[in-house]
Amino acid sequence: MKLTTVTNVSVDGVTQGHRQIDAGPRREADAPGEDGSGAFERFGWAPPLLDDEASTFISEAFQRADAFLFGRRTYEIFAGSWGAGMDPGNPVGEALNARPKYVASTTLTDPQWADTTVLSGDVAGAIGELRAKPGGELQVWGSGTLIHWLLDHRLVDEIVLLTYPVVVGQGTRLFPTTGPDLGLELVDLQSTPKGLTIQTYRTTGRPQYETATI
Repeated sequence: MKLTTVTNVSVDGVTQGHRQIDAGPRREADAPGEDGSGAFERFGWAPPLLDDEASTFISEAFQRADAFLFGRRTYEIFAGSWGAGMDPGNPVGEALNARPKYVASTTLTDPQWADTTVLSGDVAGAIGELRAKPGGELQVWGSGTLIHWLLDHRLVDEIVLLTYPVVVGQGTRLFPTTGPDLGLELVDLQSTPKGLTIQTYRTTGRPQYETATI
C-alpha cells in the first residue's frame, strides 16, 4: 500500500483548526502522536469555502482507502464523531467504520472503535510492513505531528493538499520552519468553483539543487 497523506491547508500553510470540531484541549504531546499549542482562536476556516466538488473529492478519497493511519488526537476526533455513528449512510463514515484503523500513540491503550490497532513500539517498522502489503492506499488524514514524523522518516509516498483560498494568519503549519527536504512530482491538479486547489504529489526523494558555476 502506498502511504498517502491528505491535508486541509490554508494558502499560508496553516492546518490547525480547519473545522470548529477541532477546538478543544490537546492532551498528548508525544511524537509520533499529536499535540496542539497556544491561544489559537480562528477555528472553522475551511467549511465556508467547501463546495460540492471538493466534498465529492473528499468522499471519493475516503472510499479509495484500504486502511487509515492516525495520530491520537485526530483518531479521537474521528472516533467521537464517525465512530459514534454521526451522519449514518455518509460514505466517509462508511469507509472509516469498514476499514482497518491504525493509531500511532504511546499512551492510547484501550481504543473503543472497532478494528483499531495501536502502533506504539517500532512504529517505523510497523508502518513499513503496512506499506509492503498489497493494496491501494494507507491514508493519513489530519494528524499534523504524525505527518511531520512520517516525513522525517521518509515514509510518505504521496501528498494530497486541499488548499483553501484563505490566509489564516496564525496556527500550526503543515511544514515547519526546519525539516527534511523533499522532492515532489505533481501527478494531479484540480480546482473547484470556490477556489480550492487539490494537488496530488508523488514523493521523489531529496530534491536536486542548482550547482554553482564559475
